[in-house]
Amino acid sequence: MSSSKEIEDMKAEFCKILNKIGAIEFGIFRLTSGKVSPYYIDLRIVPSFPDAFQKTCNLYIKLIEDGVGEENFERIAGIPTAGISFASVIAYHFRKPFLYVRREVKPHGRQRKIEGILMPGDRILLLDDLVTTGKSLISAAKAIRAEGGIVENAVVLLDREEGGRENLEKEGIKLHALMKASEAADKLYEIGVIDEEQYKTILKQIRKK
Repeated sequence: MSSSKEIEDMKAEFCKILNKIGAIEFGIFRLTSGKVSPYYIDLRIVPSFPDAFQKTCNLYIKLIEDGVGEENFERIAGIPTAGISFASVIAYHFRKPFLYVRREVKPHGRQRKIEGILMPGDRILLLDDLVTTGKSLISAAKAIRAEGGIVENAVVLLDREEGGRENLEKEGIKLHALMKASEAADKLYEIGVIDEEQYKTILKQIRKK
């Protein structure tokens, strides 16, 4: 189990990665959830930076080892699209089968929403980059449960604190997040990555949930 200092070091490392690769943007953005946000953290670009990708995957691994326990799931499911690249590497690390859940059933081939092998009774760990309202994770969980899978845990790097944790809880899913958006804002402001106005912008978005 990580000590509080190790956890703080992991959070600081994540914020340094965000800054280094330019993953934080301010403006007007429509999120996957449909919500409009004045800031955007683009974790889809992480795999384009091999060092950042490796460090980020290591953060996921530590989070799963400490928060979930590798004995508590049989398979890992990536959530499209950002979660897929991370989930495939994490599954390989833990030597667990990987699958992913499409947003919609494809109209050709086997016409499946779940790609990969899923056996009834398998405990599936959901993995995504971040969570806003939890809509994508809940949709994936319902698809997996419809095929007999068990979903009790979801892992993300960032909880935007806009209702996702509470919505997942209502569906019987525990959220494991490396950081909350408010914590990230504190850390980014502290190290001079964002200014006071940007800091307040993030906190205001959280309060609007």
